[in-house]
Amino acid sequence: MRKAPLTLERLRVAVADGEIDTVVLALVDMQGRLQGKRFHAPYFLEHVVGHGSEGCNYLLAVDVEMNTVDGYAMSSWERGYGDFAMRPDLATLRRVPWQPGTALLLADLEWLDGAGPVVASPRQILRHQLDRLAGHGLTAYAGTELEFVVYRDSYEDAWRRGYRELTPANQYNVDYSLIGTARVEPLLRRIRTEMAGAGLSPESAKGECNLGQHEIAFRYDEAVTCADHHVIYKNGAKEIAAQEGMSITFMAKPNAREGNSCHIHFSLRDVDGHPALLGDGPGRLSVTGRQVLAGLLATMREFSLFFAPNVNSYKRYQPGSFAPTALRWGTDNRTCALRLVGHGPDVRVENRVPGADVNPYLAIAALVAGAVHGIEQELEPGEECTGNAYDDAAAERVPGTLRDALALWESSTVAAEAFGAEVVAHYANHARVELAAFDAAVTDWELFRGFERL
Repeated sequence: MRKAPLTLERLRVAVADGEIDTVVLALVDMQGRLQGKRFHAPYFLEHVVGHGSEGCNYLLAVDVEMNTVDGYAMSSWERGYGDFAMRPDLATLRRVPWQPGTALLLADLEWLDGAGPVVASPRQILRHQLDRLAGHGLTAYAGTELEFVVYRDSYEDAWRRGYRELTPANQYNVDYSLIGTARVEPLLRRIRTEMAGAGLSPESAKGECNLGQHEIAFRYDEAVTCADHHVIYKNGAKEIAAQEGMSITFMAKPNAREGNSCHIHFSLRDVDGHPALLGDGPGRLSVTGRQVLAGLLATMREFSLFFAPNVNSYKRYQPGSFAPTALRWGTDNRTCALRLVGHGPDVRVENRVPGADVNPYLAIAALVAGAVHGIEQELEPGEECTGNAYDDAAAERVPGTLRDALALWESSTVAAEAFGAEVVAHYANHARVELAAFDAAVTDWELFRGFERL
């Protein structure tokens, strides 16, 4: 992991000089959101740096509405909803330009009784898979491409209007359009420059197809750092939009038009830092590269819960869209779930299945686990797809619903071996909670179809 953009020594100086007065200590929850506390900076330096802080263990056992729900072994009314320890990871310390006088860092979660890390926490799940990969002499790198839709309504106005009849920042498809993206450039520029000020490495911004849809891309990094930057960016982009009186959604499918994707670029390096996927075989892949690709394909269905974690995630998978469901691979082929891209040492696999609602730690952990599976089983990926993978009737498909993905996850021996029984049970319960809430809801679709006419 690369060095933090703000060291502890520099933080002490900035606090003494009055430049920083607040330090945010954040954990990542199951939904990939930042939760935590804002500390008065002198208190943080005196008490929290050395000893950490505490947070209620229900933070990894609630639904998206923060409701306490049943079924979690780690946290319940019977167990008293105690705390876990939030241990500051000083390697993530950084200034937060969009919040004046503020620094931020992420926390790792441990049990207060000394029992060790909280194994179901997203950062720990990813670290465990990286340890397994390291056993094969490999290190994972990743980059995530988050799409989002911008509205000219504030979050408060959107809430009051029931998220209906909002005004998108663009009124037509602005995919690659410079005149269209110029309309939103003040917001996009602020996000890019302030993320750079927080130690991220923005590359570019471009328009997308849905009305008001855009994407900001960041440079790839080691797997944990990539996921850290993803959640900081996602949280910060929402905060910046709110300050501008606008709103951003990262829902996988916010309306009937194109969904928000999160393509994940994935590559490996060996102990000498050389690209491990690159070789002389088909698709310019090495033996390891072919095994990794095969492992990703073989586990995609069973690991879909980590790529598409919500009911809404599966509505993004529409025929004839750029959200592919065919579990095939191809060189620069956007109809395949796995697209091989890059040249020379930059060769990498792009997983096109996740939407922007994904938890990056879990998705990248699933990619690493799939890669390890392919290497250990010495799998082969099959022939490259050179045409339209949608037309391949023999190709396996991404599950069509969260309910299907849950069944595959719970019955998967590969998931049990890779992640362990506790993690499998924890995230299976998360899916069951979401399904129960959705099944109980009366949707607008039902009202419009049935209120008068049935």
